[in-house]
Amino acid sequence: MRLESLIMLFRRLRKEDLRITSGLLLFIFGHLAVTIVLCGCLLCQAQDERVQRLYAEAKAADAAGNVLDAIAKYESILKLAPRLGAAYNNLGLLYFKQREFEKAALVLKKGLAVDPKMSSASALLGISLYQLGQCSEAKAPLEKALSANPNDNNVELFLARCLIRIENQLGAAEHLENLSRREPDNQEVWYLLGKVYMRLSEQSLARMNAIDPNSVLAHEMSGEIMASMKNYDGALVEFKKAVEMAPQQAGTHYELGNAYWNLGDWDAASSQFQLELANDPHNCMAKWKLGNILLEQNGSPDQALADTDEALSTCPTLPQARVDRARALLKLNRNQDALADLQTAVKDSPDEPTIHFLLAQAYRALGRAQDAKLEMQTFARLEENARAATADQAQKVIKNQEEVSH
Repeated sequence: MRLESLIMLFRRLRKEDLRITSGLLLFIFGHLAVTIVLCGCLLCQAQDERVQRLYAEAKAADAAGNVLDAIAKYESILKLAPRLGAAYNNLGLLYFKQREFEKAALVLKKGLAVDPKMSSASALLGISLYQLGQCSEAKAPLEKALSANPNDNNVELFLARCLIRIENQLGAAEHLENLSRREPDNQEVWYLLGKVYMRLSEQSLARMNAIDPNSVLAHEMSGEIMASMKNYDGALVEFKKAVEMAPQQAGTHYELGNAYWNLGDWDAASSQFQLELANDPHNCMAKWKLGNILLEQNGSPDQALADTDEALSTCPTLPQARVDRARALLKLNRNQDALADLQTAVKDSPDEPTIHFLLAQAYRALGRAQDAKLEMQTFARLEENARAATADQAQKVIKNQEEVSH
């Protein structure tokens, strides 16, 4: 029965008919309700079809690079279906790609109000807020996105950057450590991690100076920070003060000797390492570096071998000492013994060029010309890669410094 016919029938009914036609009224209103529901469903269906059409058009426009057209389509979708969370996410992503971070953040916040479980929207919101310099606000959505996907390296990196900006160095260090395990060749991660640890060292030094600026530990910490920045002349000044204040304290002479060692002042370094061993006979680093100095000065290979043997007896996993032991053995023409040490060392550090150079020497001395040739080829390749990596790292450091300072 058509809706118009039902209404006309209802109008013709007299009052007295109403008392005897309750069944008829129920029949009429039942059909009326069904008709209204059917009309509503038809409207919903039409709306859904329009939303689906707009969605397809938006995706096609985005794929074709017509970003502004795609944005307009998604805005139309949200007028028709304001509870459609995915549309907010997609629109926010388009604004994000256009670097319109304020618009992206606004849309993504609305989308998350509709559907808080959209981890991709949380990630985009956090990064957008970071780009706007709003790190305090960016922290929560980034943490939420990372909680949903703990292996999202990009989100974790932005979270670490955010924490650095808000001076949460310990929190940043934790996330950067996670990233360094998953991406061990990511130089930006190591750059930021070094920056964080340097900042933590500075904070520790400031606190130590507040307690007692003239303590041995304060001078040692100051010297170590300078040494980490390769300011060995400045480090010498601090380490000398520490030695003057505590000449019998283990570690003071070693740090001073190490600064001299890094500057190539072999005699001064050797003297300090000897004094360190008088305070701490088990310092394997001091013992190894005494042997290393003898090799650098073309001194006694027998004594260098004894020093590196003693260092390895205390610290058997010290790779530098094993390489220097092999150098001493080569000088003593104990080439087979040297080969064994170098083969062990190359397993631990396959990308260290020096080891391959020494291996070539050992093979050549043993008459294994082909093996020596292969090792020299590896040495040349690694040296070239190291030079290229150094140049590339310099560029990345400059770029990272610019990004972090903004």
